[in-house]
Amino acid sequence: MTIIDILVNCPTVESADAISAALIDQHLVACSNRYPAIQSSYRWKGQLEHEEEHPLLLKTRAELAQPVEDAIRALHPYEVPPILRVNIDGANADYIAWVYEVTRDP
Repeated sequence: MTIIDILVNCPTVESADAISAALIDQHLVACSNRYPAIQSSYRWKGQLEHEEEHPLLLKTRAELAQPVEDAIRALHPYEVPPILRVNIDGANADYIAWVYEVTRDP
């Protein structure tokens, strides 16, 4: 049993919370953490941008990575949402079992 974290920045608290709620409701992720706002800088369509973003950390089964990404893309307001998959090297067995218990089979 393998779990992963998925990181995605959102433009608003509301969009982060909506993505989180939808993914938990669909049993695609076990839980999420929304972190305090950060300042992001990036180049977009030739312009240097500086925006406040709200990081969202999602925890799920490794085999649900693509369905989670697809759901994020459908819900996220960005044209190109930043979706990062992070492999988890290890975790306590009871936590991993809980993630599997509350998420659906792929």
